Amino acid sequence: MIDLSTDYLGLKLKNPLVPSASPLSRDLDAALRLEDAGAGALVMYSLFEEELQAEDAMLDRFLLHADLGHAEADSFLPGHGKFQGGLERYLEHLQRLKSRLEIPVVASLNGVSLSGWVELGRALQQAGADALELNVYHVAAEMLESGAAVEARYLSLLHELRSVVSLPVVMKLPPFFSSLPHFVRQLEFAGAQGVALFNRFYQPDIDLDTLCVVDRLHLSQPEEALLRIRWLSILHGRTRLTLAATGGVHGHEEALKLLLVGADVVHLASSLLQHGPARLTQILRDMEGWMDEREYVSVAQLKGSMSQKNLSDPTAMARASYLRVLDSFSPRPGVWS
Repeated sequence: MIDLSTDYLGLKLKNPLVPSASPLSRDLDAALRLEDAGAGALVMYSLFEEELQAEDAMLDRFLLHADLGHAEADSFLPGHGKFQGGLERYLEHLQRLKSRLEIPVVASLNGVSLSGWVELGRALQQAGADALELNVYHVAAEMLESGAAVEARYLSLLHELRSVVSLPVVMKLPPFFSSLPHFVRQLEFAGAQGVALFNRFYQPDIDLDTLCVVDRLHLSQPEEALLRIRWLSILHGRTRLTLAATGGVHGHEEALKLLLVGADVVHLASSLLQHGPARLTQILRDMEGWMDEREYVSVAQLKGSMSQKNLSDPTAMARASYLRVLDSFSPRPGVWS
C-alpha cells in the first residue's frame, strides 16, 4: 500500500492534493464531495478586504445616515443587529465546514493594507480554522514604489497577523520578486510557516468593438506548472517552510512533477471547476499507478528527489536551460524556404 501522506503547515494530510481557494468551497455539499473524492485538506474561498470595506461603507451610508432630515423614517430602518456582513457569513460558513469535514480547513485572506488584519485573523482562529492563507494580491504599479517597499508590505502584513494568531500562516506569492529565495528567507524569519507558489494575476482585456476594458476569467493551463517547477526545485532543501504548488495542475503528471521537485502539497482549482470532484479521485488513482510502476512506497520517498540540490546537473534549473531550449528549436520543413 503506497503511503500518500504528507506534512502541510505542521498538519498531517492523507495525501498532497488540496483544492485551493475557489467558489467550490462556498457550498457545503461541494466541500463534502471534494472530501469524499479524496482531498487532503481544503482552502476556503478568499475573504476580500475590499468587499468588507465596501460593505462597511454601505452599512454606514444606508443604515446609519439614511434618516438624516427624516426622523420619522427611522422606524422603517432595519435593526442593525439583523444585518449579517461578509465577515459574519464567512465565519459562519467556516464553522459549518469544520463541523462537517474531517479534513483540515484553511481560511484565506486576500488584501493589501494593514487595516483590520488583526481582528480578521483573530476571528478566523476563534471560528476554528486550522491555518490561514494570506494572499497579498498587490499590483506594484506606482513609479515611486521600490521593490524593497513591495516586500516590506508583505512582511508588515505577516507581522500584523502573526501578532495575534497562533495558527500556521502560509503566504501566497506572485512570481514577480527580484530575488525570490531571499524574500522567502525573510518570510521564514518573520514567522511564516509556508509559501504557496504562485498566485495567478488575472489580466484586464480590451473589447475591440466597444473599446472598453473588460475582465475575463481564464482558467489555468498545464504549462503554467513549469514556472512552479523551477522555483520549487530551487527552494527545496533551502528553507524549513512548507512548499505549496498552485497553478496549472490538471492531471497526475503536473502533480507528480511538482512533488518531485519538492512541493509538500499541490493545490488545484481549474481542473475541478471544469471536471468536478471525480477529477481529484482520478488524479490520485493515476499518481498511485505511476508510483507503483516505479516502486515508490511513499510520497515522502519521491518528494524533492529532483530538486536542484539533488540533481547531478543543477544548471538544469538555472540559466543553462535557457540556452539549451533556444538551441533545440527547429522550424518545420518549408516554413522558411
